[in-house]
Amino acid sequence: MDKFLNRVIWLILLVPAAYVAVVWNKLPQKIAMHFDIHGNADRYDTKNKFLLFMSIMLVVSVAVYFLLTNIYRIDPKKYAAENKGRLKKIAFAIVSFLSVVQCFVIYIALQGNFKLNIHFLFPLMGIFWAVLGNYMNNLKPNYFAGFRLPWTLENEENWRYTHHLASKLWFAGGILIAIVCSVTPTTVSIVALFSITLVITIIPIIYSYRYYIKQKSFPS
Repeated sequence: MDKFLNRVIWLILLVPAAYVAVVWNKLPQKIAMHFDIHGNADRYDTKNKFLLFMSIMLVVSVAVYFLLTNIYRIDPKKYAAENKGRLKKIAFAIVSFLSVVQCFVIYIALQGNFKLNIHFLFPLMGIFWAVLGNYMNNLKPNYFAGFRLPWTLENEENWRYTHHLASKLWFAGGILIAIVCSVTPTTVSIVALFSITLVITIIPIIYSYRYYIKQKSFPS
């Protein structure tokens, strides 16, 4: 599996760059570079500025991948080596998400339709949350990924139960975001995205803290 990911990841990373190269001559001279909350373009730049932006995104994607796939080497937690494969899958998911977003932005620029399609982007983010939730359940204690709270890092049981709950919440919340944001108006989609994301983030934190207080009050 690791060998497969190592080979495929470079194809995924380079797809946006290849896409830009193929359609470069067809891109308009002015390209939307910023959008308001309704998806309407409110700032334009030249093709060269657009190319610079895409280059930065490529560098960020490569940096994120290398960081997550090698950060276990400096993690002092005893499960560092066990997290290697899990962190690589998380890195793969993040890089894939960033590449899809870049290709989407290129497509919008190419079509000359300077309106960001919220009904594509927000459901995509929901699917991304669901994928992260799927990997979260098996993540071992570490200092770089997951709910890295003082009380989860110092207690493996707290970490395990917290991430077991978070995994279910993030997966279900991500699917809910994808469904709701596919069929609702822009304003409702924005509220749904941020509200659900906030809920699935806060609940595991509260749960882990209460679990910590309970263990502190009634030590085993």
